[in-house]
Amino acid sequence: MTIVEQKVITTDLLVIGGGTAGCYAAWHAAQLDPNLRITVVEKADIRRSGCLAAGVNALNAYITKGKTPDFYVDYAKNDAAGIVREDLLLTLSQRLNHVTAELEKMGLVILKDANGDYVTRGDRNLKINGENIKPLLARAVRKHHQIKVINHVNVVDYLVAGQQIYGAVGFSTTAAEAYVFHANAVIIATGGASGLYRPNNPGFSKHKMWYPPFNTGAGYAMGLRAGAEMTTFEMRFIALRCKDTIAPVGTIAQGVGAKQINALGEVYEQKYGLRTAERVYGTVQEMQAGRGPCYLQTDQITPAQEQDLYHAYLNMAPAQTLKWLEAKRGPRQQNVEIEGTEPYIVGGHAASGYWVSTERETTIHGLFAAGDVAGGAPQKYVTGALAEGEIAAEAAVKRLQQINISEPPVIATQIAVILQQAQRYLQRDNSIYKVRELEEAMQKVMDSYAGGITTHYEYNGQQLVLAQQKIAQLQQLSEQMAANDMHELMSLYEVRERLLICQCVIAHLAARKETRWHSFAENLDYPQQDPRFDKYVNSIYRAGKIQIIFRELVKRRQRYEHQN
Repeated sequence: MTIVEQKVITTDLLVIGGGTAGCYAAWHAAQLDPNLRITVVEKADIRRSGCLAAGVNALNAYITKGKTPDFYVDYAKNDAAGIVREDLLLTLSQRLNHVTAELEKMGLVILKDANGDYVTRGDRNLKINGENIKPLLARAVRKHHQIKVINHVNVVDYLVAGQQIYGAVGFSTTAAEAYVFHANAVIIATGGASGLYRPNNPGFSKHKMWYPPFNTGAGYAMGLRAGAEMTTFEMRFIALRCKDTIAPVGTIAQGVGAKQINALGEVYEQKYGLRTAERVYGTVQEMQAGRGPCYLQTDQITPAQEQDLYHAYLNMAPAQTLKWLEAKRGPRQQNVEIEGTEPYIVGGHAASGYWVSTERETTIHGLFAAGDVAGGAPQKYVTGALAEGEIAAEAAVKRLQQINISEPPVIATQIAVILQQAQRYLQRDNSIYKVRELEEAMQKVMDSYAGGITTHYEYNGQQLVLAQQKIAQLQQLSEQMAANDMHELMSLYEVRERLLICQCVIAHLAARKETRWHSFAENLDYPQQDPRFDKYVNSIYRAGKIQIIFRELVKRRQRYEHQN
């Protein structure tokens, strides 16, 4: 197969990724400058893409009455055992209520009580009817004539020279077309990475997972190849979820106050701690001790609470409601069995991602990051991603108004190299291994040697050495792959991206010689927390190797700017 058409798009602001942060960033940039040419490019379709594709039933980041942004920073900092960028958390926390109000104006239904106040769920959450939250965001974007939306295009590489971004290159997933984007500012909002590790469910159900299976860490991989600095990839996120459906448990734990219990009926959550990582760790420990299965205790809830759970899951994870109805046994009749998922690399629940300034600019000039792809600020959830999209948009627009750059000749050479590489994949007759086989081999390596489900999320130094060697072998094999059509080309690039993220994750896990977050980074060689690692583990990819950099902690009222 041959790419028959090359489309060139020149724009002021390029937004890569039309999920939560990307859509909101584009919409906000249009409010700031009505003359700005904005292009949003999305691998799927912005109407149902990203983490909000299926909807949500709560906004988990909100400053409720009597609380302050500093309260939220303290919560996130404590949950991450201190390894956070307090400046990033504070600046996004200050905007949480504002972006929530904007969502409501777009049409989101936020539940209210008899007095007209929002219905809260705990100290930081609001209840919503959020099945249509993503279509509402997409509609707001598409209303703007100055925003061009290009769906079904997979962006694979940045155009960067002298640590300055000039655009990106991507390929249609449906037609034999290449897209070359020229832009003076870029916001990357492609989300985090799933599919690195062997998932909970095999075969046909392997994509029934916590994080979108189509989020491959593309933004991370492009940044690494372009020389951007990354942070905290060792803080993996492992979700505690309802068994089999992998539906969220917070709706039950916070919504009806259900406790975590073992097979003996013993409440064990206080024994291990209530941080996010500790909830997973406690469940793993109870299972290893022979006191499993583990559950959320729901057999004492009221009929009204049961109905609320049915409705809540229909808003975001209907498989859980269908499971109850099909079995004719709801949560009142049986406790909800729970399990940990495979590890993910995300900057919204954990702190993995680009190393950014307070204004969300990466170490590549003109490239801004928002949402799960931006590191340093965990527990941002939906509204935090919106807030970061807003911050990134404001910084990008300000840059565009102040700087006029001309594209150097070397960019044309970069474009040619990227297009030629794609042509080689498409014109090869065959390859020894299929993309799926390579992906499954990668997941087996990570699961066995880098702390996956089958090793109870534990690893040691020697296992990580083996993991790095085996991933390097798979990376070599990936360069010999063939693609028969544009969809296979997308899949090939996705496994290439995941392999590079695996390389980075392994290097970060090896560099943090302590166990600060049980299960998230359970280092058997260093089972205790070590105050010498009260610092960030950062990295840069150079000459095919991940180079580790240690950086000191940034406090909340500092304004951090890059020195490059």
